[in-house]
Amino acid sequence: MKPEFGESARKPLDVLRGVGPATAAKLRERGIESLQDLWLQLPTGFEDRTRIARLDDLQLGQSAQVEVRVAAVERGFRFRPMLKVLVEDDSLRQLSLRFFHYSASQAAQFLPGRLLRAYGQVRLGGTGYEMVHPSYRFIAEEKAGICRDRLDPVYPNIDGVGTATLGKLVRQALQLLPPESELELIPEALLADLDLPRFGAALQAIHAPDPGTTLAQLQSGRHPAMRRLALEELLAHHLSLRKKRLALKSKPARPVDVPDSAFAPFLARLPFALTGAQRRVVEDIRADLRTGHPMLRLVQGDVGSGKTAVAALAALAVIAGGGQAALMAPTELLAEQHARTFRDWFEPLGIEVVFLAGKLTAAQRREPLKRIAAGAPMVVGTHALMQDTVAFSNLELVMVDEQHRFGVGQRLSLRDKGESEESSPHQLILTATPIPRTLAMSAYADLDVSVIDELPPGRTPVQTVALANSRRDEVIARIRDYCRQGHQVYWVCTLIEESDEIQAQSAQAAFETVAAGLPGVSVALLHGKVAPAEKSRIMRAFKDNVVQVLVATTVIEVGVDVPNASVMVIENAERLGLAQLHQLRGRVGRGATASHCLLLYQAPLSAMARERIEVMRQTDDGFLIAEKDLALRGPGELLGTRQTGDVGYRIADLGRDAALLPEVLHVANRLLAEYPERADAVVARWVGAAARYAHA
Repeated sequence: MKPEFGESARKPLDVLRGVGPATAAKLRERGIESLQDLWLQLPTGFEDRTRIARLDDLQLGQSAQVEVRVAAVERGFRFRPMLKVLVEDDSLRQLSLRFFHYSASQAAQFLPGRLLRAYGQVRLGGTGYEMVHPSYRFIAEEKAGICRDRLDPVYPNIDGVGTATLGKLVRQALQLLPPESELELIPEALLADLDLPRFGAALQAIHAPDPGTTLAQLQSGRHPAMRRLALEELLAHHLSLRKKRLALKSKPARPVDVPDSAFAPFLARLPFALTGAQRRVVEDIRADLRTGHPMLRLVQGDVGSGKTAVAALAALAVIAGGGQAALMAPTELLAEQHARTFRDWFEPLGIEVVFLAGKLTAAQRREPLKRIAAGAPMVVGTHALMQDTVAFSNLELVMVDEQHRFGVGQRLSLRDKGESEESSPHQLILTATPIPRTLAMSAYADLDVSVIDELPPGRTPVQTVALANSRRDEVIARIRDYCRQGHQVYWVCTLIEESDEIQAQSAQAAFETVAAGLPGVSVALLHGKVAPAEKSRIMRAFKDNVVQVLVATTVIEVGVDVPNASVMVIENAERLGLAQLHQLRGRVGRGATASHCLLLYQAPLSAMARERIEVMRQTDDGFLIAEKDLALRGPGELLGTRQTGDVGYRIADLGRDAALLPEVLHVANRLLAEYPERADAVVARWVGAAARYAHA
C-alpha cells in the first residue's frame, strides 16, 4: 500500500481538460495541486432542484426552484443599475428576480411570456417576495415540469475559478479514481464492523448524491457516506495527534524529581490549603516530570479552581533542579496579574520573577531580556515571550494559560525556544474553559489530561438573574445599594463605541449612564483602547477598592481576581456564547460574600439566546455548560479552531459527529498496533503537511 492513494493521487491537474498554467496557479493558491486534492474538495452545500415549488408555497429564508413566466421587466438606476424581472406561475402569485450585475444582452432575453426556471433564496423585497441574483435558465415548453432526479453539489468560489468550473474539474477527477483496493485504507475486518460504505463509494455519493438522497440526510450528517468520510477525517486528525505525542514523548527531557521538602516553604506561605483535586493534579505533573521525556499535560479547571497554584508548584519543581519556567498569558492584563501573583509567592523564597510584555519600550525591555538570557528562573509574559530577541538560558517548562487564544505558530515558537538535540521542554497547558469529554478525546489526543474538579472552600454560589435592558434603571438602583454596603461591581459591555448596526450598549455610553446614576460612587472605564499604563492603574485601583464599579469590555473575561467584587452585570448577554458568559460570571463569587450575576438582554430573544440564558440561570457547572455550548454552537469557540493555522475539518463536525468518536478510538488503536503504514496513509490523506499544526 502506498500513502496518499498511490500514484493516481499525485497526478498533476494538467491531466484534466481545461486546466492550463493560469488555472493551475489559481488552484495551487488554494492548496489544490493534484487529483487527490480535487477528490477531497467536498461540496460546501447542495441545491435541491429535484422539485418545483409553487410561488404560493414559498417560505422566507428558504431556497427553492420555481418554474415561471416573465410578466414584466423593469430597469432602474436609482442608486446603481438594477434589473427587476417580475415573474408568475399558475398560482397567480408573483415573484421579483432582481439583478444588480447584468449586461444589455442578458436583460434583452427576458421577454414577456418566456418560460424559465430559477433557483435562489427567497427574501422580502419592497414589493413582496424576491430572489436576488438567482441562477436561472430559459427552457422549452416541452421541458416544463421535468426536474433533475438528484441534488446538485455546490463548490466554493475560488478567485479565477468559478464554482461551475471547479465542479466540472471535480467530476473529471472522479472519473480517474483508482479501484477501491488502492483507495481503501481501513482494513476489511474493521470496515465490516463499522457497517459503512467504502471510501471511493462514499466520495462518489457525496459529490454526486444518488436519486432519493435528501438535503436533510446530508445536512444532518446521517447519510452513510457522510458518516464514512467524517469518521475517516476524525480518525486522521486523531492519529496525527497521537503520532505527534509519540514522537515528542520519545524525545529526551531532563528528569525532574525533587523531594516534598522543596515545596514546603511555598505551601507554608500560601493563605489557603490545596484542595484534594489540586494535590492529585500536582502528583500527575510530578510523575510526568520524573520520566525523562517531555511532559505534555492539559490541566482543566473551572473558573477559580486554583490552576495558578498548580502551575506554581510545577514551576518550583523545575526551578529546584536548576531549570527555567515560563508562563505565557493571552492578555497583558492577565499576564500582569500572574506576574504580581508569582512575585508575591516566589520572591520571599529568593526566586526571581521576570515580566515581559509587548507594551514595554525598547529601553524597558533590555533588563528583562538580559535577566532571561542569564537564567532568571521564573518568566511571565504575553506573546512577547516568543519574539526573536528573547533567548532563554535553560528553558525546561513551558506553561500556556488559555492556550486556545493563541495562534498555533505562536505556541510552537515558545516551545521551540527550549528545544535542543539533548532535551525538549516540558509543556503544561492551563484552561478554565471546560472541554467536554467527547471533544477532548479527539481534540487533545496528544495531551494527558488532568481535571481540577473541586473548588476551594469558601467560594459562594453565584445567583444569576436575567432582566430586559428596559429595566436598566432598576439595576442601577440595586448597584447603588450594593456599593453602600461596601461591595464592588463589574459592569461588562460588548462594544467600545456605539454601532448603528448592532443594538448593543457601548462601554462608553454605559459608563456615562452608570456614573450619572451613581453619584458619590467611584466608577471607572476599562477597554482595549485604554493605554497599558492607565489600564494597570485602573485595575490596581479596583483591586484596592478605590474604584467601586468597573465598567469594562470583555477584556476582563479571563483571570482577573478581585475577591471583594460580588456583582457582575453583563450588557447584551444574548450576544455572548455560554463559555464566555460562564467565564465572566466567574469573576465574582471569589470571596465569602453572596454574589450575583445580572444578565441584561435586548428583547426579543432568539430561541438560542433564550436557551443560553436559561442554562446560565440553572447551573454553574462548567462542564455541563461546556456540553450545552458544544451542542448549541459547535466546537469552534471552545477549541479556538478559528485561530489562523489551526487545522480545520472538511466534512466532520465534532459536535454533530461525537457519536463516532468511540469507533474512531477503536480503529485508531488497531491501526497503530497492527497497520502502522495505513495509519500514516490516513494522516497523509486528510492532514498531510499540516500535522505540525494540528495541536500545539
